[in-house]
Amino acid sequence: MQLQVVQSFAQFNFCFSKDRVLYVILKVKYFIKGIKMSEMSENIKSVITCDLDGKIETYSDGASKVFGYSKEEAIGKMRVSDFSDGKVVLGHVINWLDEAVKKGKWEGNTVFINKDRKEVPCKIKITPTKDKNGEHTGYCGVTTPLKDKAPDEVRPKINLMTKIFAWVVIMRMPFLSATIMPILVGAAVSKFMGFNVDWGWLGLTLLGGSLLHIGTNTSNDYFDHKSGTDKLNYNYSNKGLNGGSRGIQMGLISPKGMLNLSIITFALSAVVGIPLIQKAGTPILWLGVIGFLSGLFYTAPPFRFSSRKGMGELLIGLNFGPLMVAGSALVQTGQLLPEAFLAGIPLGFLIAAVVYVNEFPDHDSDKATGKNTLIVVFGPKKARIGYVSLVLGAFLSIVFLVVNGIFPSLILISLLASYFGVTSIQTLYKYYNSRLLEPANWGTIIMHSVTGILLFVGIWLGSPSL
Repeated sequence: MQLQVVQSFAQFNFCFSKDRVLYVILKVKYFIKGIKMSEMSENIKSVITCDLDGKIETYSDGASKVFGYSKEEAIGKMRVSDFSDGKVVLGHVINWLDEAVKKGKWEGNTVFINKDRKEVPCKIKITPTKDKNGEHTGYCGVTTPLKDKAPDEVRPKINLMTKIFAWVVIMRMPFLSATIMPILVGAAVSKFMGFNVDWGWLGLTLLGGSLLHIGTNTSNDYFDHKSGTDKLNYNYSNKGLNGGSRGIQMGLISPKGMLNLSIITFALSAVVGIPLIQKAGTPILWLGVIGFLSGLFYTAPPFRFSSRKGMGELLIGLNFGPLMVAGSALVQTGQLLPEAFLAGIPLGFLIAAVVYVNEFPDHDSDKATGKNTLIVVFGPKKARIGYVSLVLGAFLSIVFLVVNGIFPSLILISLLASYFGVTSIQTLYKYYNSRLLEPANWGTIIMHSVTGILLFVGIWLGSPSL
């Protein structure tokens, strides 16, 4: 009888997993419960399986009918999150997947979005999929449209925290550490050089720098959307490490809304810059202009610095390293201090390393749209040595600052952060072309932040008493 059951199941064009074992188990379960084949084919409209990142691996004929995309459009080119509103993904889907893993399944109602951008009320059952060794490899979603329900009846509620989190994602606010660290180091250099640090002016500097950074992030997302780079990027990180914020692609904000947000934040940074210019003079204006132009044209035409074979990485290293440290010190002292430029070199190397390692997963989409990052120029395998060079450059420059008597030996405590560099290099060399690269992405970000904090502490505490 089992043979007859399996043969009957073969008539359905539902793909379940690589070895189809779970697929057969599901069908047997229905058979044991006494559900007829005709009833099952009428009730189950869509079966989709994906990997742990949500990348679609199998896609049934029913899925094509429910969501409107063909197998050719979906398999290997889309993620299951493409069928949901972005706020639902942020506020609910992660919890649904967690429950599916812990309890074996999650079942409930939601609203999906089809190819025509129409909402489809559905019931979905999510179960984890495993390989032959029992390792968790992804998820299976069995979806049935609810023809007797309106979208508003089954739409998951979006709470205030999710709405706030959506803006955090859109603006990529966790990455503001790239601005905070050099500005703090600039304040420490000011103290080291014998100046009093005014905390009010430091706060205003942090605000202006952060607004300029957010304007850069949002303008980059807008122009990467316009060029098609983000749309083609299938290997983006679910945690925003690469591939931009995905705010436009997730429907969290419209392209026009992203552009308007960029204009507003750039304008606000200019407003905040007015008192800074009055305090520190025109040099701070020119530093701001350099930051604005290089940030805007990082992805915007006609320059698209990120596409010019290393120009993008160089500008990021300069802007978020020597120039930002010098600008911070300039606000405090009224002077462009050579020591401030030098103190920014390690952070410049490390923030370039953050961008550099995040470009590895973006290689295919960047190459397809002419975004010639150094990873595209050299190829992922050869480009690994570039990351090693950036990390070595950062920590060797710290040693240089001490050996030449520019800063006290206490800043050598920042060499402790090299631990994250070593582990990230090991991960990069092994998984440069895999989703398992992610620890190296996080490790590089942590390395930059820890180095910045320890450099700040070393310079601040090593400063002579006023």
